[in-house]
Amino acid sequence: QVQLVESGGGSVQAGGSLRLSCAASGRTFSTSSMGWFRQAPGKERECVAAINWSGTYRYYADSVKGRFTISRDNAEKTVDLQMNSLKPEDTARYYCAADRTAVVRTSQAAYADWGQGTQVTVSS
Repeated sequence: QVQLVESGGGSVQAGGSLRLSCAASGRTFSTSSMGWFRQAPGKERECVAAINWSGTYRYYADSVKGRFTISRDNAEKTVDLQMNSLKPEDTARYYCAADRTAVVRTSQAAYADWGQGTQVTVSS
């Protein structure tokens, strides 16, 4: 099991940047793929980025490709999401999640452990 705590959310104007960080604890972090999901009011939770256990493979949703970057530090047990050129449609609650496997998957059902989330609000 992995315990996750997100930080770094906030309010920013369109075009700005934010960096989300997820601190993990637990024995299995370094062997787990990690993902960042978001959920806006009235919408389903979606995977915006994911990274495999070694950081050698990354997935990005089309809507964030070229603007967001996911990274991880297995020694520090952290996963970050750098968000640039933010748009109002990026407004959502962002969640860090840990898969029980080492490969990247994008379905919510694949992720066993979740943080409480951090709010990101982008104004136009």
